[in-house]
Amino acid sequence: MVSLSTQLKKRGKFMSNMQSWKQNVGSIINYAERIFPEVEIVSRALSGEIVKSNYGQVAKRAKKLGSSLEAYGIKHGQNVGSLALNTYRNMEMYYGISGMGAVMHTINFRLHPEQVVYIINHAENRIIFLETVFAPLLEAIQANCPTVEKYVLLCSKEEMPETTLKDAISYEEFIDDGDESYEWPELEEDAPCGLCYTSGTTGNPKGVLYSHKSTLLHAWAGSSANGLGLDKDDSILMVVPMFHVMGWGLPYIGAMNGIKLVLPGMGMDGAALVELIEKEKVTLAFGVPTIWLGLLNYCKENSITLNTVKQTVIGGSAVPYAMIKQFDEEHGVNVVQGWGMTETSPLATANIKTKEMEALPKEELYKLQTKQGKPVFGVELKIIDDDGNKLPEDGEAYGKLMIRGPWINKRYYKHDSDAVDKDGWFDTGDISSIDPDGYMTIVDRAKDVIKSGGEWISSVDLENAAQSHPDVMQACVIGVAHPKWDERPVLLVVPANEKKDKDSIYAFLEDKIAKWWKPDDIVFVEELPIGATGKVLKIELREKFKDHLMK
Repeated sequence: MVSLSTQLKKRGKFMSNMQSWKQNVGSIINYAERIFPEVEIVSRALSGEIVKSNYGQVAKRAKKLGSSLEAYGIKHGQNVGSLALNTYRNMEMYYGISGMGAVMHTINFRLHPEQVVYIINHAENRIIFLETVFAPLLEAIQANCPTVEKYVLLCSKEEMPETTLKDAISYEEFIDDGDESYEWPELEEDAPCGLCYTSGTTGNPKGVLYSHKSTLLHAWAGSSANGLGLDKDDSILMVVPMFHVMGWGLPYIGAMNGIKLVLPGMGMDGAALVELIEKEKVTLAFGVPTIWLGLLNYCKENSITLNTVKQTVIGGSAVPYAMIKQFDEEHGVNVVQGWGMTETSPLATANIKTKEMEALPKEELYKLQTKQGKPVFGVELKIIDDDGNKLPEDGEAYGKLMIRGPWINKRYYKHDSDAVDKDGWFDTGDISSIDPDGYMTIVDRAKDVIKSGGEWISSVDLENAAQSHPDVMQACVIGVAHPKWDERPVLLVVPANEKKDKDSIYAFLEDKIAKWWKPDDIVFVEELPIGATGKVLKIELREKFKDHLMK
């Protein structure tokens, strides 16, 4: 009888002798329960109270949730919706829903109600978990969401509000009869575990369906030395919302590495964040620039220094030079800029400080930190021109940013065709450059780049320059129609004080930008419109100011 190995060799196939390994999201929380059961997960409740949990408790309650969903009749691969804040209950859902084989479908509650309806119907949610504060939103649209059979409010029986939501029940009642010894089923590595929709600034939002394998690989990448700059003794303030790209992978990374998580709930203002930072000795904070802008202003107004925080990881949009400098000079906090998108799970690049960077003069360091960083292992990047030709990585050429890797989207949920080219490259929609050292820099979004007289103007670079002015709190640059040059830049400024001096800003920009980049006008505004993921809604501003230079 010929052995299997001999048969394989004859066929030209050689196999290793390593054991097979079918792990999934449930494996992560099992590991945390066994190895890090007492590591804390701290949340701020809707009442403002700070609630302490830990990985051991989250694991047991996640299993109660998973078994309760199974008892209800939720099947493998079905999408379970959630409109939830960053709390320990949301952590339980991350593991309980995915662990039992269903799909954790996070819904962005900041979207327009029509988009929420579209997303719920497209995902065919049968159950939706929601915070009590979002009950009015869903009551108003539930008649348009026929697939939803049950609403589970994230509270105790005693905290249940009066509601007209169909078959409503409190979370604690729903999991009360669940089994905390429930065993996660064995799932295929490519089985779906998470679903997140793009913000849909143009057209309907598109769903990105993550697998157990892609989620585990992404968490490992985030845990690596070139990932997110983590330390096992960190206390992480997770301001990035868990509905946004699966919480940037932090719910998984935290459990995988036994790192304390501090979850702010609705407390996103400066005072609430400072309280958590000081009480929980936060060392590392994750969020978007708009959140940190508010925090930095609060600290400045109240003479507060963030003494425990060592660094902050910032993503979502480009980090201004002035913010990087302020964090360092006023708080001794190192800024790690990261880049990614819903379609990339999201981690793709990170700008981790190196020994070489530490040796640079401060101004050169800050300038380097405005780059989006180097790709983590597993991610490939390239830039191409309009004809698909690869461009040189010399830091000068810029073109369409293409990406591929094992946690990068291949096809949008329920779409018939792939979202990648024949070689597996996904077009990010960004215009970027890559330098000889591998640092990628976002020049602009393809839809935001300003095309003036056949040349490109980077709104990102112009915004960064303007925000370094001491009288500018926030800046936004948009392209506006021009009778001679097609488009010209207009600078919108939220002032940092009562000074509204255009000439001062123009003089400040003179040696920082090319002469032909000079904005055709500077407009002072009280605030900029912020979208569901913390980014400025330039599409609204372009519509509002479309005739500004034609008058």
